[in-house]
Amino acid sequence: MAPVLHLKDITVAFGGTNLLDGAELNVGPGERLCLVGRNGSGKSTLLKIAAGLVEPDGGTCFAQPGAAIRYLPQEPDLSGFATTRDYVEAGLDPTEDPNRAFYLLGNLGLDGTENPATLSGGEARRAALARCLAPRPAILLLDEPTNHLDIHAIEWLEGELKAMKSALVLISHDRRFLESLSRVTVWLDRGRTHRLEKGFGAFEAWRDAMLEQEEVERHKLERQIAAEEHWLRYGVSARRKRNVGRLERLKGLRTERREQVRKLGNVRMEAAEGSGSGTKVIDAKGVSFSYDDEKAIVRDVTLRVHRGDRIAIVGPNGAGKTTLLKLLTGKLKPQAGNVKLGQGLLMAELDQNRSRLHPEQSLMAAVTDGVEGAGGDTVMVAGKPRHVMNYLQDFLFTPAQARTPVKVLSGGERARLLLAKLFATPSNFLVLDEPTNDLDLETLDLLEEVIADYQGTALLVSHDRDFLDRVATAVVLAEGDGRFTVYAGGYSDMLAQRGGDAPKRTNANKSRDSDGAARPEKAARPQRATAAKMNFADAHALKTLPDKIAAAEVKIAALEESLSDSALYARDPKRFAALSAELSDLRAAKEADEERWLALEMEREALETDS
Repeated sequence: MAPVLHLKDITVAFGGTNLLDGAELNVGPGERLCLVGRNGSGKSTLLKIAAGLVEPDGGTCFAQPGAAIRYLPQEPDLSGFATTRDYVEAGLDPTEDPNRAFYLLGNLGLDGTENPATLSGGEARRAALARCLAPRPAILLLDEPTNHLDIHAIEWLEGELKAMKSALVLISHDRRFLESLSRVTVWLDRGRTHRLEKGFGAFEAWRDAMLEQEEVERHKLERQIAAEEHWLRYGVSARRKRNVGRLERLKGLRTERREQVRKLGNVRMEAAEGSGSGTKVIDAKGVSFSYDDEKAIVRDVTLRVHRGDRIAIVGPNGAGKTTLLKLLTGKLKPQAGNVKLGQGLLMAELDQNRSRLHPEQSLMAAVTDGVEGAGGDTVMVAGKPRHVMNYLQDFLFTPAQARTPVKVLSGGERARLLLAKLFATPSNFLVLDEPTNDLDLETLDLLEEVIADYQGTALLVSHDRDFLDRVATAVVLAEGDGRFTVYAGGYSDMLAQRGGDAPKRTNANKSRDSDGAARPEKAARPQRATAAKMNFADAHALKTLPDKIAAAEVKIAALEESLSDSALYARDPKRFAALSAELSDLRAAKEADEERWLALEMEREALETDS
């Protein structure tokens, strides 16, 4: 079938360096494709070329005549329009129902009356997303569409895109979003593209196998791999192999957290208040808050946070998540109830605005608080001195970048630098407000690892469901009307405890909460699973999954051994490709089985506790 979009041998150079070097992109009718690669690898540039907004230095670009292409930029321009509804309706075809603009805006947390000149960056992106979706184009090119969306809006967007017949090219850091929508994966690496005829769920294992084989071939040809390139390319793969151990560790933390949640409000909890100095981080009782006597943003919240907890606050935009975060960290004083912070807390914070970087500073100066040269080349990390050059490499920056100014960094690279600055600050209490925004997948892996190894406590706000499942020991869900409920485990565990129900957004009025969108008028009450015990299928799966996972590990080990033959690729490339594909499928299936087993185990323990 002829492609509706075809880019071939695309080259783009900046400052004498090729950003794109023979990249290709082929999109067939209705095809669902995700474009992945590190921050700064050229993904957004390639998408702009596909949209006809940037001319490449070389190569050919073809779009099927008459095919409507819509592109979602990271920084949209809404100037010249009186309201957001006018802006979206201007993108409709003459035959389209104008009410579609209202429908799309409403599901993205806007009402159509907003003045574009006063919108926040997140609101402007949501309006631009509505304009992209409005005419149901032949091709949708979406650059980070889930940024600034709450979980409800992300799940709505998944359903909307699945129902559309448009071809789709996605750039996103949201793993679950990519897994749900993509059927083809294009990996942009060192200027070139590599295509996998499978969705994102199979990508990481496939990528790791390709990189491992590349390393074998490099050694066979006696070519030296530079130390920084080895870390940048293969460190990610090595870290992923530790996931199973981390899963077990996270399970232990969640079990401990479940016991804490179960005891909330019980006298047994009060007896521990005077003992174990430093173990209690936050003790919030009956906390309420509103702005100017408006409807309560936070209502009667009780929460205890202990050392080692990783607490995630989730819910719709405007539901009060950031306000609750400020109350729990002492930045706002509650109007009712009280918040006690533990002794000896050293707080390190990452806010939504990413406002802690000076554009003219070098990366070294940003991390060392402005000090460079003798005495300023060292940072203390986890109580140990680290040379700043070496430390920046941990966050995927090369030594050549260390003395460049912050202003030349991409949005994703700035987010990565802020994380480096954050973790170089002595702390035992992390406060992270939307930490995953603008991060690429490799940096997300790094962030998850750092949080897993962190010896202190973490309090975070995030809409990234996969990230929540990987790091959170408990979820505090905004139920609406200012009320919050604590659920043990990650996002999937929360859904299981609610009987599979996701948090809902109701019709909303404008809120002055710094989440920046709308606040629900009615509370969505927590629901319990209707069954008093686990159904037969889930019980059977819980019993048989460990043996299935163990068998998969044996098969994976055998395939890895076969692929370790350095001559296999040269001798039989088809067999190498077949074994690599089988390995990626097995790894993806095993990971899914591990996640399902963990969710079922949490559900079983919750049911036993309730009974």
